[in-house]
Amino acid sequence: MENSDRSKRVLSALVREYIATGEAVASSLLVNAVGLGVSSATVRTILARLEEEGYVQQPHTSAGRIPTDRGYRFYVDMLLESKRPGRASTAVEARLRRESPDGLLDSVLPQASHVISQTARSIGFALQPAHEAAVFDRVEFVPLGGSRVLVVIVARGGHVLQKVIEVGEALSSDDLREAANYLNEEFAGLPLHRAREAVLERINEERLLYDALRARALRLATSTFADLPDDRTMYVEGTSSLVDEASGLTMAMLQTLLQLIEEKQRLLQLLNEYIDGAGLTVVIGAEHLDPSLRPFSLVISTYGEGTNQGAVGVIGPTRMRYSRAIAVVDGAAHAVSRLLRDPN
Repeated sequence: MENSDRSKRVLSALVREYIATGEAVASSLLVNAVGLGVSSATVRTILARLEEEGYVQQPHTSAGRIPTDRGYRFYVDMLLESKRPGRASTAVEARLRRESPDGLLDSVLPQASHVISQTARSIGFALQPAHEAAVFDRVEFVPLGGSRVLVVIVARGGHVLQKVIEVGEALSSDDLREAANYLNEEFAGLPLHRAREAVLERINEERLLYDALRARALRLATSTFADLPDDRTMYVEGTSSLVDEASGLTMAMLQTLLQLIEEKQRLLQLLNEYIDGAGLTVVIGAEHLDPSLRPFSLVISTYGEGTNQGAVGVIGPTRMRYSRAIAVVDGAAHAVSRLLRDPN
């Protein structure tokens, strides 16, 4: 784009107006909206130049203009450049602490997806860190009667996995508590996948050495760490918001998006492509590698640190309220990170 303040202001005003109304924007409307003190003819000249450069397009000969994906990208980059830490993060954190008092990730993330969806008026999602990156904190065994035991694995950051195992013998609460204490002392702090490997190594190394308590604990651990899910857990909310006519989605676009959400593995694969690094990412329309996703934009931000990263975000039509979506997604990511560091 020509490095003209007037062109930038005209384009910004056009994008804002189109997002608000969904109608092609006429030059006469922009004269007042931009406040440049120039004529309608000057604005038309600027729009013609922006169209030549691919920032706007004219859907009909006699109509006004609408932004292209390149125009949206200019607008979003401008928002990101001017983004300042705001009250969104503090407000989201206060709400998450109020509605998820236990501070566990499994309680916080569903609420985060709900808050994001409500605020952005689009589909909000929250993605847990990959199980393979989760760090083992402790395990608890709960007798269910007979030889069945409920296993509760708690990973650092509040992620909880539960499964029922068959142990082949009746064990008392005291037996299970002693076994849990032993495993927690031995394996706390290891990544879950490494804890599983360590259990097998310990059994092989000490097959003839460990006492009855260790033998029982390691047998329980073998069942505990077997067949842990490999997929990230994802919470999605707000699909009904896209049925609104104001979303601008055709029925075909809506069906594509709903199918994507139903095909969890495909959506997870898509999101994983965008969360390799830390921070906020916005993917607009044609920037998607998958052609079926080009009617949509994605605003996503990571939370957590290092390998223990998850993400929150919004997916919706390219004509989304980017300023609102960016603020709430960025705020939610910072809020969840702080909750993980200090759940109390």
